Amino acid sequence: MLSAKERVRALYGGSTYYPFSCDHHHLLAQRHDRIVEKRLTMKNRIEEIEEAILFLLEKRRKERQACCQKSLLSRLQFIPFSGDGSVRNFIRVVFADNKPGCIAVFPEKLTEKERAEFHATVSIGRHLRQASIPVPEIWGIDERLGLVLFEDLGTTRLYDLYQRNPTDALPFYRKAVRALALMQVRARDGFDPEFCCQTAAYDRQVMRIGESGYFLESFWKQTLLQEPPAGLDLEFEKLADRVIEYDEPFFLHRDFQSRNVMINDDRVSIIDFQAGRIGPPAYDLASLLIDPYTGLPDTVQEELMERYLEAMDDLGVDGEKIILSYPYLAVQRNLQIIGAFSFLSGKRGKSFFKPYILPSLIMLRDRLAAPEFDGFPVLRETAARSILKFRTVLNG
Repeated sequence: MLSAKERVRALYGGSTYYPFSCDHHHLLAQRHDRIVEKRLTMKNRIEEIEEAILFLLEKRRKERQACCQKSLLSRLQFIPFSGDGSVRNFIRVVFADNKPGCIAVFPEKLTEKERAEFHATVSIGRHLRQASIPVPEIWGIDERLGLVLFEDLGTTRLYDLYQRNPTDALPFYRKAVRALALMQVRARDGFDPEFCCQTAAYDRQVMRIGESGYFLESFWKQTLLQEPPAGLDLEFEKLADRVIEYDEPFFLHRDFQSRNVMINDDRVSIIDFQAGRIGPPAYDLASLLIDPYTGLPDTVQEELMERYLEAMDDLGVDGEKIILSYPYLAVQRNLQIIGAFSFLSGKRGKSFFKPYILPSLIMLRDRLAAPEFDGFPVLRETAARSILKFRTVLNG
């Protein structure tokens, strides 16, 4: 067992000079012990996860005789990678001879929240597959670890395609809006609220706490350090009223954007559906069209909306309420994006999201200039002030 001074020395790269009192030595030694314990715990968990992956793949091989030959399981590669805003862990499992295998998804620690998300992932994923929606097949699960194995759909997202060549990405956007319409209609039938890990439906609570409230707390208060403008809360209530006025119950993905649409063999597939619930269809459409990752031109947004409405019409859905609700749901989504990106870049230190905050603010200001928002003067002013104040933050 290392002494307190030796453990402090290890923490500080072997330096022999310690400008600390004896109490400081013991505090730093305790910190060293916590770091080592955490690393050992995570290492043990990864080893346990890898053993579970092997077991599930062997089980699938025996049951299906279709996953892979036994020889391909002899030299697996485990390649960790990170999700965007997720706190879950991801491992890409590659078979021998570099043949694509599966994606393992699991939490660092299986708390009640993570357990609920695990059940939602499995339940909604199976429900969508049964409804013939293009989502990855679940290859196996381990409830004890909160582990899910998905088929590997590759590494190309709609976002990646758009970054390389927007013109080449457009046909896949068209496929994506048709897949969205199909998912919203088909997955509504037989959807059990017990599947959900958050709320069973997109409701006032989601809008006020998870979207407008998210904007207010994470962006306005914590990023800009501002007090809420008088009257803003009332306008957020009014915005929720408008959404509820045009509410229609369909399946809602709630994060249907370009980084959650995979492209594989000229097909689109949908991932990251664990927050699914019942809700208004225009929300998912807005999530894709106003996605700040790609910044689609207005002309492209208009074309995709038309194609989406055509797809809904083919499925027997009247698009009138979708059209009427869209501006309000686009604002709700815009507020959620700003709140989420502020939280992720600020509290979680994920700098990837920060460059997208300003474009999202500009998008919000421009949308609120439309005539249907004449009754939202405080929100309009707040959006305009947000741009000026956030630019000051960026330059400061």
